[in-house]
Amino acid sequence: MPQGPKLRARPMTKPFHVVLVEPEIPPNTGAVARTCGATQSPLHLVGPLGFRIDEQAVRRAGLDYWDLVEIHRHESFEAFEKTNPGRRIHFFSAGATKSYLDAGFAPGDALVFGRESVGLPPELLIGRGRVWGIPTLGAVRSLNLSNAVAIVLYEALRQNQVLRDTFLG
Repeated sequence: MPQGPKLRARPMTKPFHVVLVEPEIPPNTGAVARTCGATQSPLHLVGPLGFRIDEQAVRRAGLDYWDLVEIHRHESFEAFEKTNPGRRIHFFSAGATKSYLDAGFAPGDALVFGRESVGLPPELLIGRGRVWGIPTLGAVRSLNLSNAVAIVLYEALRQNQVLRDTFLG
């Protein structure tokens, strides 16, 4: 495996914010945190978690990138909205009728994903205009949470030409 400088892009001044509502599976959240660390995107954890995130639990789970991520905890989605006034919010659901490729992401937007088992609560999506899905070709119910976050986040970065100017660093 080649060693040496890695391909890098310049950080955004207004990064995308990844929001996980009641995540249940520690390795998925760990993989999302790693993606957030790689993209310098703040990670918001909303509501009760299906696991602990104290230092001992994080170390035991092997989440070695946890300290490289700006993590925010919110008791509820309403609390998230209260601490992020004016932020454009995109919701992602396996039941959406519009593709994430049509979303038109802007710097500073929040990308909101739900629990692994059931997704976002239906009441959270009522009356929301920005509810997107990731099209699939097969008959799977949905994609893995960490994969979905990576797909959407990197599309948002691509749409905003963040990845265009790369360098070896």
